[in-house]
Amino acid sequence: MLTTTYATTIDSLETEQQIRFLKEFFLSGLKSALSLHEVFAPLFVKQSTGLNDDLNGIEKPVSFRLRHSGEDYAIVHSLAKWKRQRLQQLSVPAGEGIVTRMLALRPNETLSAIHSVLVDQWDWELRMHPQDRTLDFLKSTAVRIYTQMIATERKMATLFDGITPVLPPQLTFIHTEDLLARYPNATPKEREHLATKEHGAVFLIGIGGMLQDGEPHDGRAPDYDDWTTLTSPKHKGLNGDILVWNPATAQSLELSSMGIRVDATALAHQLDLCGASQRRAFSFHEALLAGRLPQSIGGGIGQSRLAMFLLQKQHIGEVQNCGY
Repeated sequence: MLTTTYATTIDSLETEQQIRFLKEFFLSGLKSALSLHEVFAPLFVKQSTGLNDDLNGIEKPVSFRLRHSGEDYAIVHSLAKWKRQRLQQLSVPAGEGIVTRMLALRPNETLSAIHSVLVDQWDWELRMHPQDRTLDFLKSTAVRIYTQMIATERKMATLFDGITPVLPPQLTFIHTEDLLARYPNATPKEREHLATKEHGAVFLIGIGGMLQDGEPHDGRAPDYDDWTTLTSPKHKGLNGDILVWNPATAQSLELSSMGIRVDATALAHQLDLCGASQRRAFSFHEALLAGRLPQSIGGGIGQSRLAMFLLQKQHIGEVQNCGY
């Protein structure tokens, strides 16, 4: 547990320049690796569309009523569902996708060294062929993202003093079910720490569904990632998180959450499991259940999280001017 008091603002012009460089360098490589087109992101969405990300299902968004129309809007939590709709609107072909620089507010977040009310991430979505709904495709996409993290770290080390590369060359894949079996007496966060400390960087598969102990490793909303599809007799889920061991804090750090998105079958099943069948009436869910939205894989990559890790900072406030 960290006990030292840390700066909670960007403390120098050099740090500002480092953050700007790494964000532009990483985004350029990400667009190339995944064939992504950069698009503009909304700050808020109409609540009646069901487009806002529900995260764990308990977080309350910042909302307001538009005086002109009387309609209710919410500041985005993330753009998980909006991006999939946008792929359709822009007629993006299979094998290509979109990426946006998203800013969100999560006022119910429990603040810590790695959690802020202000969330800045690269939200990306790749249109895929239906036959790509496989664990292998999920893993290969995660590797492409992780490879760009390594490239950014190495580039930063050549340009700026005090940055030492620590990422291992390989991303280790572990299923949450196997991690539970390995550490049955540890909490999910403790299991993440143990795995990332051992391997340096892991892709933790299968987040959202119930494990053998009757609990999910972590919460996931039912209407974007597919966390119920069986991938083996003992494993389910086509989503996961990229986690790294952060030597600056001696803890694991989640840099990215991603997954193959629900198809109509998985959406219906997950809505029922979560007692959220009423969402079928939202325009997004109705379109997906009717087969009018593309198959896709997508996720978010934390901009401040990546900057915190690469610049070897101990608090997210050191790379983010969040205003409090």
